[in-house]
Amino acid sequence: MKAVCLDFGTYYPEGLDVSTLKASAPEFIFHDHSDPSQIIERLNGASIVLSNKVVISKEVIAACPDLTLIVAGATGYNHIDVAAARDAGITVCNVRGYSTPCVTQHVFALILGLRTRVIDYHEDVKTGKWQESRDFCFLDYPIHELAGQTLGVIGYGDLGRSVEAVAKAFGMNVLIADHKGLDDIRDGRTRFEDVIARSDIITLHCPLTAETTDLITAKELAAMKESAELINTARGGIVNEADLAQALRDGDIAGAGVDVLSKEPPSDGNPLLDPAIPNLIVTPHTAWASREACQRLFDQVADVIKGYRNGSPMNVVS
Repeated sequence: MKAVCLDFGTYYPEGLDVSTLKASAPEFIFHDHSDPSQIIERLNGASIVLSNKVVISKEVIAACPDLTLIVAGATGYNHIDVAAARDAGITVCNVRGYSTPCVTQHVFALILGLRTRVIDYHEDVKTGKWQESRDFCFLDYPIHELAGQTLGVIGYGDLGRSVEAVAKAFGMNVLIADHKGLDDIRDGRTRFEDVIARSDIITLHCPLTAETTDLITAKELAAMKESAELINTARGGIVNEADLAQALRDGDIAGAGVDVLSKEPPSDGNPLLDPAIPNLIVTPHTAWASREACQRLFDQVADVIKGYRNGSPMNVVS
């Protein structure tokens, strides 16, 4: 049974223990990166493929008849044509929960970066503005506390719950959004539109699907408080990026922190990469990638493969 990892290098694997993963299949081949033109050749004769972000399309599936298991080396699996895999009798699994502590930490790094303006103050110290200040402190940017503020959580899986727990430790109030457009609201949830309107900070933790694409557009941004901030560590396509850029320029909302873009890397540019946009922090899809999280991911992938080979697949998405 041959297994192939198509983009091992995306995990920054140096120093991580992958012995359990290598032992999960009799033959395991690792490629740091794979161009689209290399995928089919590299999967020739493979029964198992592990892909973090390399696209496993309908065409790839059709050209690789030996495939029986596709493992998304992440929680999101929108890079895999799940319908085509299902039609071909191929099991698709993902990994879950491995990055919850790391993403939660990153969410609050973005929130605190916006609320404390720590990046702006750091840059001003580097350029000598504090040294030139008349007073002992240098207060050019407003600082705001989290205590008593309302956090709106959109997407209430493991990540949403973890973020909720930390928010409450900061003394925040938390609203959990129900699905957009619903009026029959579940216990413990709040109408989506009310979360948009009432929250001081909104954080996104839902997968990218047909239903969540452009979940946040100019309409939702206009309905937010002018003092509110938006955090996206989920997927870039959930937010209309041109609308968000314009909302920040116009002052419709106070700030945003994003770790994901609709195209990564943004080789053709992106509306959110304009350095003139105020109060925007962009990080390069690093929220998931602590060393500890990557180790948990590899260990879980090994379990997924071993479970599949033993007839008890786990984390099956199709």
